[in-house]
Amino acid sequence: MQIHSSWININFLPLINSPPLRLCILVAKDSPETYDAVPERIQKEGNNLATATRKYRMAAYLWQAFTAEQMNRNGFGRRCYRYEEEWAPGTLSWRDLESGQMRNEAKIHIIRLDKTVKEIRDLDIAQQYKGAQHKGKLFQIATEAVRSHLRPRPGQREYVSCMFLDTHWDSKVGTVRGHAALGGGDDSIKLAIFGSHCLQSYPSHIEEVAPAFTDCTRTDTAYVANDCNEAGSNWEAANIGIGAHLHETGHLFGCPHQESGIMLRGYTRLNRTFTCREAYSTRTREQGQRLCLPKDECGWHRLDALRFRFHPCFQLPTDQAVHPDTTIQVWTVDNNAVLVTAATGVAWIELYPEGDDVCHHWIEYLDQTSSPAGAPRQVHLTEQTLRDVLPVEKRKKKLQLKVFSCGGSEHTVDDFSQLTSKEGKIKLPDGRPGFRSSKLGFSKMNGSEPMELVLGTCLKQPKFLRSLRIFHGKGVDGIEFFYEDGFSELFGKRGGKPGGSEFPLDTKKAETVIGFHVRAGFWIDGIQVLTSTGRRSEIFGNATGGSSHTLIPPRGYGIVGVYGSCGPWLDGFGLIIAR
Repeated sequence: MQIHSSWININFLPLINSPPLRLCILVAKDSPETYDAVPERIQKEGNNLATATRKYRMAAYLWQAFTAEQMNRNGFGRRCYRYEEEWAPGTLSWRDLESGQMRNEAKIHIIRLDKTVKEIRDLDIAQQYKGAQHKGKLFQIATEAVRSHLRPRPGQREYVSCMFLDTHWDSKVGTVRGHAALGGGDDSIKLAIFGSHCLQSYPSHIEEVAPAFTDCTRTDTAYVANDCNEAGSNWEAANIGIGAHLHETGHLFGCPHQESGIMLRGYTRLNRTFTCREAYSTRTREQGQRLCLPKDECGWHRLDALRFRFHPCFQLPTDQAVHPDTTIQVWTVDNNAVLVTAATGVAWIELYPEGDDVCHHWIEYLDQTSSPAGAPRQVHLTEQTLRDVLPVEKRKKKLQLKVFSCGGSEHTVDDFSQLTSKEGKIKLPDGRPGFRSSKLGFSKMNGSEPMELVLGTCLKQPKFLRSLRIFHGKGVDGIEFFYEDGFSELFGKRGGKPGGSEFPLDTKKAETVIGFHVRAGFWIDGIQVLTSTGRRSEIFGNATGGSSHTLIPPRGYGIVGVYGSCGPWLDGFGLIIAR
């Protein structure tokens, strides 16, 4: 191997305040601790667990380098996530491996499963048939193993990308066993899983990156898989293995499928980021030595880069502190318009005309610096301005919106036309028009019925609100509003704590209710009252259930009522506002 040297000075600041991406290799309890490889490879470099660890680590650093470059091309600097590291003998350079040089490098967790090799491979065979009983079982096994190994605490979120070592190409059946390409997870563990069936083609050290992505050796399907018939040579197999695993890691970070790029199988061109020329491709049957230009490379879609910009794993020490309220609220207002509010700033809005399963049209609100400080906290929308963004043939279709805040939150509007229709408006007793906000909760509990309450403060002879009484247990059962003349109105039902909890208003200071802080998920878990004097009540109900939302009307509007639904307790809650 010819050695060429050059020197580059790099200033590096470890991002120890950002959550790391953890890397794991999952090994069956009776595993031989080897992966599929042709005899020549086994003789040359081995196919044991140590080699698998080196290759997986090198692939992970290629993910990181690729992502940092893509973020820079999108105007966000070389912002990237970090790996959990350990002080150990270095493997990124073959020289470190020979000399035993110690370095801080990405830690690969080796997790021993409670399943046998046969159980893992048989489960995957069952998974590959439509409607199979065990569909997704490998993801469940990986999740349970990672949870048992890392033991995340309540409220702690782990980001983990895993590889099944015991994946095997079954040439008789013609399928890869013990492999699933999936990404997602729950609130405590965000997980991506992939198999080791392409691992032999990965580079083990940085010196092998260019040779690995130009190796035209044909795939011998007597020993290893030609994955999806797109890995007919070693360099193409490296593309599929490294790139498809990165695709699932994208899902782990919250990226959906996109119209182009890594999240739409664009990783078949991953090699072009790391080489100057492309070798002969069995997939396209194009001759080699094609010049690899930036415009021909695969990449993260612009919407993926936007998600990464505000993801906690990508945060930098120099970033501004994020407002604790990261939620988004959507309000119908006068003149058939809609206001979108977010304390952290509105970052972008994705538009989905009926029939689009991926996003082709979006509106960004970031300024040239891509800083949350430059994102508006309130955005004014009309149906016409949104539909003007769409091509002519899609402008009359039902329109779904997905709104994203700089705090990383997402809010979906299923049908924008309904927001500005008569269904979102009511006429108040004093003659003013009232408007319904977006609703929290799913309104799907057994026996759930819609409810609406217009407050006495907007009668022709307005009543003055004296206090609120919240009925609650593990959730919120109802809210009763009391007025100075002794009259009261109930929203929901009286349940939970006997007598409920009283929250009086200071009528001498003309104190009014300006909003609510709500904990909500499937139903309304907890609620807190916010007043014009800056006071906050305690959180009545479950203070840690669901997710956090702050309902405060936009500038120029006030609360005139509440609406939602109630089953055994409140499972829907929104505000009615007016000027």
